[in-house]
Amino acid sequence: MIDLNADLGEGFGRWELTHDEALLSVVSSANIACGFHAGDPSTMRRVCAQAAERGVAIGAQVAYRDLAGFGRRAMEVPEDELADEIAYQIGALRVFAESAGARVAYVKPHGALYNRAVHDEGQARAVVSGVLLAGGELPVLGLPGSLLLRAAEEAGLSAVAEAFADRGYTARGTLVSRREPGAVIHEPDAVVSQALGIALHGSVATGDGGRVAAGARSLCVHGDTPGAVALARRVRQALAEAGVRIEAFAR
Repeated sequence: MIDLNADLGEGFGRWELTHDEALLSVVSSANIACGFHAGDPSTMRRVCAQAAERGVAIGAQVAYRDLAGFGRRAMEVPEDELADEIAYQIGALRVFAESAGARVAYVKPHGALYNRAVHDEGQARAVVSGVLLAGGELPVLGLPGSLLLRAAEEAGLSAVAEAFADRGYTARGTLVSRREPGAVIHEPDAVVSQALGIALHGSVATGDGGRVAAGARSLCVHGDTPGAVALARRVRQALAEAGVRIEAFAR
């Protein structure tokens, strides 16, 4: 059994990015942008309603305040300020989730914050402090072995390991920087193969030809890559054919 998640609600105003409705028919969990790196109130409300209608778990995809850079630029934010901003984003999404008869079931950092919290103890601690401030003892989704998941466990939160079907991995088990070649895997067969390797064997191939452990309870397929819907469907079908059941890790 594994959860299949995607980043959704990443449009803003008249600008659309992710194919939210189509992807919600494939995934079991939706990481919904909360307005800091993408998304706006109307988009958040709409995607929450669509997710609730389909029984898809709703997660708060929290980020640095960086609309122009899509949350993928490194930023220096004091711990207490970042914690407040995390809580703010969760609270905003919670309004729309509850109005749809659902709830925010977990939290996942986005982009630069996700990668920073892998190795930066202060930023990892700030994310967890923000989750606690928002209440509800929500599970935190992150990279296996990260300081973020360690901080979540130390705070008594559920730490959920995540792996990526469509991202390149380094020999250390971290994601290849988007500034480097091989960061995103576009070839469908390679994405499917990586998804199966994660779900069945808990490992992924690395850029240097080796393999690294990547055991995970949740598998991410990015919603902003070209052909994301067809790719997500292929991944889900391949997992099902391999005997892997798709089910959300939180409700």
